[in-house]
Amino acid sequence: MLQISQRGQQMPPSPIRKLVPYAEAAKKKGMHVYHLNIGQPDIETPAPILDAVRHFNFTVLEYSHSAGNESYRKKLVKYYQRVGIDVDYTQILVTTGGSEAILFGLMSCLDAGDEVIIPEPYYANYNGFAVAAGIFVKPITSYIESGFALPSMAAFEKAITPKTKAIMICNPNNPTGYLYSRDEMETLKQICLKNDLFLFADEAYREFCYEGTHTSAMHMSGVEDHVVLVDTISKRYSACGGRIGALVTKNREVLDTVLKFAQARLSPPSFSQILGEAAVDLPSNYFDTTKAEYKKRRDVMVARLNAMDGVFCPKPGGAFYAIARLPIDDADHFCQWLLESFSYQNQTVMLAPASGFYGTEGLGKTQVRLAYVLNTESLNKAMDCLEKALLQYKSAKASPSPLLAIH
Repeated sequence: MLQISQRGQQMPPSPIRKLVPYAEAAKKKGMHVYHLNIGQPDIETPAPILDAVRHFNFTVLEYSHSAGNESYRKKLVKYYQRVGIDVDYTQILVTTGGSEAILFGLMSCLDAGDEVIIPEPYYANYNGFAVAAGIFVKPITSYIESGFALPSMAAFEKAITPKTKAIMICNPNNPTGYLYSRDEMETLKQICLKNDLFLFADEAYREFCYEGTHTSAMHMSGVEDHVVLVDTISKRYSACGGRIGALVTKNREVLDTVLKFAQARLSPPSFSQILGEAAVDLPSNYFDTTKAEYKKRRDVMVARLNAMDGVFCPKPGGAFYAIARLPIDDADHFCQWLLESFSYQNQTVMLAPASGFYGTEGLGKTQVRLAYVLNTESLNKAMDCLEKALLQYKSAKASPSPLLAIH
């Protein structure tokens, strides 16, 4: 009898996308669904970078270098210099999205059976990358009451075993929006030096910091060989479909190893490298407008959430996500119910249950992740839906009805 691989069986479904069939069904019924489940911005991709692709003159759409076009990598050096990161273009490898950078990095630095420590809640797809690489995620918990601050050094030390080879963080964080401070980054540096660990730093949301400043893992001295930075243009330039990222490190052995994986997949997308190269030439004030817009959206959404009875949402310092605790027992059940059985003025809202962002069984059951990627008018309408839904859900729970017969 044919059987699916153990790896395939272990691959977790995405908490961000697993409810898509219910959203599609709701739309077929004529419902308007506000998508707060996924980090897909509604901000337009800058016209100049789209034009660079449209007007690029070529006769053959050929492979690029497996590490990415040299011209793009040299442009990225200029970008990194602007954010205080000093690298050479030979220390940059262009990848098919940040996802490939993470996967190639993990497979290059860890063996099957090794462990990577990640503060939870964490980006859910880290689980998928770990399964694909045959490694294990060891979560240590951060708490909503502290705004999801970095766990203590003692918590990290307790989690380290002979199989531990790396720590991974996302800064600013997805899904919490927490912005790690300089002191917290220095703590991670000391742990990695003491225990000889790699530090994977996912910095996809570097530009979107609203209180405080961003401290890159590559701003720290004395830990250069330990740091593997993963990056992407997806959120920075509202170009999620471009699928262009980068792996950056000063560790030559890691770079040489990652390149072997990159050669096996031949090359990153050619059109998107043209787009990414043009993006470096955007005006220096480009991020001022987008950052201000996301901050406005954050303030609207967080204020609306905390005004709802029984809801608590710490104010995120960066990215465009927040985790909120709701007055419910089961967020997976509630998020499905929103799409299957709830309607307010023929509208509903799609959220991501937070349980899928935790590695520890049972955590996040009353929490959801929300992405404030819609304009403030749509965000307010989505919050209207959520506020009405919580009242109706509470009433339905008190008097069980078919509305709650969800499996």
